[in-house]
Amino acid sequence: MLEQSSLLDEIRDMLLNSTLLNNFPPAEILSAARYFSINYVEMEEVIFGEGDMGTFMCLITEGTVSVQKSNQDGENIELARLQKDRTIGEMAVLDGERRSATCFAATDCTLLILSKDSLEKMILETPRIAAKVIRAIAVALSRRLRMADGKLVDYQG
Repeated sequence: MLEQSSLLDEIRDMLLNSTLLNNFPPAEILSAARYFSINYVEMEEVIFGEGDMGTFMCLITEGTVSVQKSNQDGENIELARLQKDRTIGEMAVLDGERRSATCFAATDCTLLILSKDSLEKMILETPRIAAKVIRAIAVALSRRLRMADGKLVDYQG
């Protein structure tokens, strides 16, 4: 039991140090932490592949993740390199669709994982906190879309 409690404390501390849930009071972060898990990924390990079923999202707490997409010629093009405090896989955890890109560890990484099943469980058990987590995910997606729009305009200009 002590090991599970220290793991929960570690997850809580990682969430406290992220901006994803930065508007949450500590008690709500602790409650949300019960639905996350920690995953350690070695450099060059694929986290998920383009076209895979989307069953989880990740919050990067350490390391760098490369986001790549295949072009018409089948070549992988790097779209972004994401570091601490960025999220990946949010669309899939919300809509359950297939992955739109491949993400792999460019360095050794520590990731907080929120699975689709855990999010569903959170919705049933703590609906108010789940709504706030979903809103935080939507805000992160919105920011990313705005940045992508800006890059697209710069590219076409």
